Amino acid sequence: MNPRLCLLLAPLLLVAIVAPGASAQRVQTFDSADETRSAMMRALAERNAAEARATKLEAAAGRASEAAERTARQAAALAARIQESEAGLTLAEARLSLINGQRQRLAMRLAERQQPVVRLTGALQRFSRRPLALSVMRPGSVKEMVYMRAMLASTVPEVQRRTAALRGEIQQGERLRSQALRTITAQRAEETRLRDRRQELAALETRQRLASLRASGDADREAERALALAEEARDLDTLVERLDTAGTLRGQLAALSGPIMRPPRPQDSQVVTDIRPSATVAARAPADYQLPVSGRTLAGFGAPTSSGGLNQGISLVPRGGAQVVAPSAGRVAFAGIYRGYGRIVIIEHRGGWTSLVTGMARVDVQVGEELLSGAPLGVAGAGRTPIMLELRRDGTPVNPLEFLG
Repeated sequence: MNPRLCLLLAPLLLVAIVAPGASAQRVQTFDSADETRSAMMRALAERNAAEARATKLEAAAGRASEAAERTARQAAALAARIQESEAGLTLAEARLSLINGQRQRLAMRLAERQQPVVRLTGALQRFSRRPLALSVMRPGSVKEMVYMRAMLASTVPEVQRRTAALRGEIQQGERLRSQALRTITAQRAEETRLRDRRQELAALETRQRLASLRASGDADREAERALALAEEARDLDTLVERLDTAGTLRGQLAALSGPIMRPPRPQDSQVVTDIRPSATVAARAPADYQLPVSGRTLAGFGAPTSSGGLNQGISLVPRGGAQVVAPSAGRVAFAGIYRGYGRIVIIEHRGGWTSLVTGMARVDVQVGEELLSGAPLGVAGAGRTPIMLELRRDGTPVNPLEFLG
């Protein structure tokens, strides 16, 4: 083949570089490029926040003197590392989706621009292959051949000039392909880290359960009482209200300093009329409050619901099987299945505050357990099942986003 024609055909032979098939890795789909960019920004912020929490918890675990406290902080740190990896995967998927979208649009532009070049180079190639003897045998062929050869000499540079833009886009396609391959490599490394961290957390939680077996009698009785309340409550609001009442009473009893000794003179006796916590303590929001999962907000606080009411919390759409953590430190008042809400966890915080997390596929805590902020609660369901978070102050729902640390 004529070397000049090879030079012309080179862009056409390289079009395959921009084909999206180079990244066979499964990519999360987004509705638009703007949604993809928003997901990237959100995942980047969530990854950085989870990394900061994990670093803080790991440092606190290293300073802990008691084994139980150290183990609890290590578990919370691992849960934060898992959320860091989950956010990193979402970031990689969004980035890969954006790259593949650019490659698809580039491939469509190249397909449109290459058609005229294909026809031109095809005609020139057929002409260049015409045998010289055949041209001599035809009258006027030699003159025509000389003319066409001269025209070809002037046409090739013009075609090369006009295909310069095409070559530039092919180079862009090669850059996008390289970016996609690097993103896939990073994604696979993040998947490996996520798997290792989940296995490490599972082993740590197993050790925690074995260490707490000696207190299983009290825990079993508390769990039975919580289940009895769940059976009696006609709806979730009633269950939270009854658990809140029981938690308030338990807090009041714990706040008592002990039996008051009878004074030597009866006339000095006093009656204690109010053992409720002060308004200052009750108004203080839970410390280090955070969202239980990383993900897109499906419904905000106060949004209309399908039943005609208003959303009393926020609904988040995490990755399938995402790690769910305690939004703040507190005591588990209920953990298990509740009708219509899947597996739920209700956490009592100090000062009359209560958190409710619903929609989990698995719960890893038990009633009566004291949790750190960020302690692992369980995992979300497959297929991006929504996780709902409610925060209540003395039984009244409030917007959790206003109290995020």
